[in-house]
Amino acid sequence: MTQVSTASQGTTQLARTLGLWSIVGLGLGYMTPTVIFDTFGIVSTETGNVVPAAYLLALVVMLFTAVSYGRMTVAFPSAGSSYTYTSATMSPNLGFLIGWAALLDYLLLPLVNALIIRSYMYSFFPDVPQWTWVVVYVAAITALCLFSMTNTSRVNMVLVVFEVVLIGVFLVLAGKSLMDGMGNGTIFSTQPIWHEGVDPKLVMTGATIVAFSFIGFDAITMYTEEAKDSSTVPKAILLSLLIGGAIFFVAAWFTQSLFPDVSGFSEESLENSALPEIAFNVGGHLFKILLTSAAFAATMASSLASHASVSRLLYVMGRNGRGPVGRFFGHLHPSFQTPSYAIVFVGLVSLLAIGFNLDFVASLINFGALIAFTFVNLTVIVYFAYRRREVKGPAQIFKNVILPGIGVALTVVMWLHLSAESTRYGIIWFAIGIAVLLWITRFFRRRLSINMGEAH
Repeated sequence: MTQVSTASQGTTQLARTLGLWSIVGLGLGYMTPTVIFDTFGIVSTETGNVVPAAYLLALVVMLFTAVSYGRMTVAFPSAGSSYTYTSATMSPNLGFLIGWAALLDYLLLPLVNALIIRSYMYSFFPDVPQWTWVVVYVAAITALCLFSMTNTSRVNMVLVVFEVVLIGVFLVLAGKSLMDGMGNGTIFSTQPIWHEGVDPKLVMTGATIVAFSFIGFDAITMYTEEAKDSSTVPKAILLSLLIGGAIFFVAAWFTQSLFPDVSGFSEESLENSALPEIAFNVGGHLFKILLTSAAFAATMASSLASHASVSRLLYVMGRNGRGPVGRFFGHLHPSFQTPSYAIVFVGLVSLLAIGFNLDFVASLINFGALIAFTFVNLTVIVYFAYRRREVKGPAQIFKNVILPGIGVALTVVMWLHLSAESTRYGIIWFAIGIAVLLWITRFFRRRLSINMGEAH
């Protein structure tokens, strides 16, 4: 039988300071809308020049999982995301393993952002040691997350607005260039989404690549205990996914219209980021600087959102644990009402950007995200269909079995497209998690419990 407890009165709790649009902004910040330009060359090559089709397919896949996240957030209004839902509906031991797997995604994204910033700053200031930028940047992000979640969300919102405005400027310039005869010469063409010779299998492969641009809507669940009203979190999940998906799709449509193929792109744009070349071709050197600045802002916004969310996951896992490790991560600062030790720990992990490279770290992220997505869909079936027996009639069966079942199936399809490197390192990480679980449970002789935070 699962043990579920609530925080006792008088204890320090996460402060409920976040409104609907603050949470949506954190989700969009996590998703990094400018990534469409960074990956355009890679995805266009992979799909046969139908990048918008890949984004549209990925959005459909993510919508099924987003609905499951929203439903479980209402059922269990506690931070912790897939870890909490799996622990409460299946088993705390299994929940720990799912949370451990999700850490591979959540914990490494702040490190990836630090690596990207290191690269940006080195390109501008090659004479300054790269470790300097990592230390300064990580310290600034850690401080913002530590002192106030409200200030973190405000800074994040400013950065998100800036990057979205610059994407809007890009659309205007792109439209003008199309009217002047560049690329397809019009936005009113089906060529960007489908044309002769397109291979549906390649589109699916491209969707697998861009699907992880949508990671961020799931992280919103980490702010459930800091939302002014927990009922706003499901709305924020769908809004961030739909807004982010619309930005990705429209920007991809205009970009693919401008560049029907990428044969004229440099090797650097095809292998790494195509953003500078796209910006220069559309708006010249000045716009290249501006759009690169927006990408910088997007990376900072993603850093704030990801750093804040993973510290909440560590906090909830620590709150449910025992011993010095559990007390360490389950600590809340009495004045700031933030999980201070967990935030500092994430900052220390991010300092590994001094020595790691982007390819290695990025290869580890997808594994954890897919495990989280799969089990959130499964928890809907277990909780509503099995535990609550809500399978009376076609409507309940469709809602509680078929919809989340489709979500499970679609994530399995993505599993089949994971790279061998992602799978290999993911399995190693999962094996370490099993060893840690055996240690903290004394080979399952000690039971894990679930602390759901505030009484509700």
